[in-house]
Amino acid sequence: MLFQSEFHDVSEIQEQNGFYFENFMTSAGEKEKAYIESRFARVRESFGTIDQVLSEATSGWKLGRMGKVELSLLRLAVFEMKCDDEIPEKVAINEAVELAKKFGGDASSGFINGVLAKLAQK
Repeated sequence: MLFQSEFHDVSEIQEQNGFYFENFMTSAGEKEKAYIESRFARVRESFGTIDQVLSEATSGWKLGRMGKVELSLLRLAVFEMKCDDEIPEKVAINEAVELAKKFGGDASSGFINGVLAKLAQK
């Protein structure tokens, strides 16, 4: 949903989320859908803070130059590392790297690992 939202205007988010659930989360129950939508909203609401953290950690890289996959994964991981006490930092990093291997380009996992490792040291 975060990746998908990169391609749409804010006014279209609700419609696009409905599309997401209809096509990709067909077996999700109402409780799961509510959790996913709530988490998505919390991450999106934190974009200002998250993007500031990312901008500081990726000197020389403007967020607009990053691939949408990488940016979406970094935003989610930073949210989990900085705003979510339920997910251990190492788990957030590992999951972001694994998703980058699956959905990103050849250098995505290394880039994401480097950025998140830098943030973890702070």
